[in-house]
Amino acid sequence: MRRTLIGGIISAVTVSALVAGCSSSGGSGETASGGPKTIKLWTHAAGNPEELATVQKVINDFNASQKAYKVVHEAFPQGAYNDAVTGAAVSGKLPCLLDVDGPAVPNWAWAKYLAPLDLPAATVGKLLPSTVGRYKDTVYAVGYFDAAIGLYARRSVLTKNDIRIPTIDRPWTLAEFDDALVTLKNKGDYDYALDLGTGGGGEWWPYAFSPLLESFGGDLIDRSSMTTAEGRLNGPEAVKWGQWWQSLFTRKLANSREATDRVAFLKGEAALAWNGNWGAADAQKAYGDDLLFLPPPDLGKGPKIGGASWQWSITNSCPDQDGARKYLEFSLNPRYLAEFSDKIGLIPATEEAAALTEKYRTGGDLRAFSDFSRKFALVRPPTPAYPKISSAFEKAAQDIMNGAPVKTSLDTAVDQIDGDISSNGNYGF
Repeated sequence: MRRTLIGGIISAVTVSALVAGCSSSGGSGETASGGPKTIKLWTHAAGNPEELATVQKVINDFNASQKAYKVVHEAFPQGAYNDAVTGAAVSGKLPCLLDVDGPAVPNWAWAKYLAPLDLPAATVGKLLPSTVGRYKDTVYAVGYFDAAIGLYARRSVLTKNDIRIPTIDRPWTLAEFDDALVTLKNKGDYDYALDLGTGGGGEWWPYAFSPLLESFGGDLIDRSSMTTAEGRLNGPEAVKWGQWWQSLFTRKLANSREATDRVAFLKGEAALAWNGNWGAADAQKAYGDDLLFLPPPDLGKGPKIGGASWQWSITNSCPDQDGARKYLEFSLNPRYLAEFSDKIGLIPATEEAAALTEKYRTGGDLRAFSDFSRKFALVRPPTPAYPKISSAFEKAAQDIMNGAPVKTSLDTAVDQIDGDISSNGNYGF
């Protein structure tokens, strides 16, 4: 059976180079003197010194806490990470511990890279649901943090235009949201009512925009079977989403792909922004106490936002999975989760950890994003087909934005997704 890996198809030359580079980095083993067993860990965080420093702190503390195991790490730039993992898997040189982007977990589990974590249910149960990576209802990864999207707004602007300020318990309806956009556009104070960040590309599109489809009642796949997108990505609800999505641009309510990525709100060119908590600091600097973080709108079937960030897993080839599991359990201590949050600004994976932070504790200035994540997050479909789903949806959403027929664009995406699923034996479903 052909396996469509998230890292993509890489050439034999690339694989050979990666294998050579990883030949001394995979697996685990006991020291020559019979000392602690080495547990090797790979991370994508080479380009993020604060995240990497916190990973190293956890490793140092774990190593000092016991004598049976010694964790050592190797850090890769994010852009090279998936290829490094794919190359090491081909050669049987994977380390014991890997971090993996949440949507990729099912693909890597199906490809036999990952082992079930077998963590205690009580441990997993404390985590935000979006920080738990599953394939066919089995847990293969857990994360320290997540991100969340909301609407950025200014209180003074909404008040001036007699627009109701929505709350997490009473978000804007589709009619209210649309009316607010039209009002803000027609007042003439802004080039656009809404900055959607369409200047970005890649995974931003399904992460940011498929929740709007899902709020209409559509989806990227039939989640009851995981074997087809027919009727979910091209059904009546999805078509209504596509028509509304296209109208945002034909009515010039939102900026198009040619716009600079997610800066129109900060520059005063857009009244609202659809953005994540990672952009909060810049917005706070620009607008201070006038800034509002609003919940996602309810477009018919409840508010939805994307979920799942980087997570940690144990490889199938790890010769000491018990040691790797002990490290993972150790690393989930609330004080480490809080430190990751403080250093990189993302949402702690547990309430206990959030209480240790300034920004995400109850009353913290970014608490809203933690609440949005817990209440509204929907993980991208947990199927090995997700790489194809992601690219097909991005293409369809961009084509619709640029004026292509809605139903035809969605039907094309469904054909691509269903073809991939069929050619891979339904990916085990």
